[in-house]
Amino acid sequence: MVKPTADNKKERFKRLATLRTNAVLHRLKVLSNCSNRQLYDFDEKDIEKIFSEIERKVKDAKAKFLITRRHEQFRL
Repeated sequence: MVKPTADNKKERFKRLATLRTNAVLHRLKVLSNCSNRQLYDFDEKDIEKIFSEIERKVKDAKAKFLITRRHEQFRL
């Protein structure tokens, strides 16, 4: 079994992060299709519920990246 090097780990991260980010962006674009009031009925409460949940999940995901960095900085 090949031991992962820093370069391999970085390349794997870049490849997967790019794919997954593009998938999220695509799904947000698909979600925005629901904004057509001729096809869908929704109110301000519905919109707030959707986007508050999305924002919460984005905040949680970002925190995981930042927490990891803090742990890597401290060493004895």
